[in-house]
Amino acid sequence: MKITEQRTFSQADFDAFADLSGDNNPIHVDHEFAAESRFGRTVSHGVLLCSVIRGMIERHLPGSRQLAHTVMYPAPTFADEAMLFEIDIERASDSEHQCAFQVKRVADETVTCEGQCRVQS
Repeated sequence: MKITEQRTFSQADFDAFADLSGDNNPIHVDHEFAAESRFGRTVSHGVLLCSVIRGMIERHLPGSRQLAHTVMYPAPTFADEAMLFEIDIERASDSEHQCAFQVKRVADETVTCEGQCRVQS
């Protein structure tokens, strides 16, 4: 089963996630600092992206528990850019599913987050 969702995060979303998580790394919340970085502007917390992925899985496999997770961030996710979240869910056994996921920019299809997880239902 393939599930997709499009999301556009704002700087306010990055700031709210920083407040909630306590991760106030300036690359996520400080425009002046981020402007001097190799990215040139603030970038999303990786865990914010993974939280959206986990929520999507939960909506399709209610009550599932995540058993394992691997993730890479090959490019940054910026505020105010439409992002496409894609997850392929395959049954691995009677009670487990393997989920491969990818987050990419809608505008140019650059992958900003990819990985896989195993969940038990």
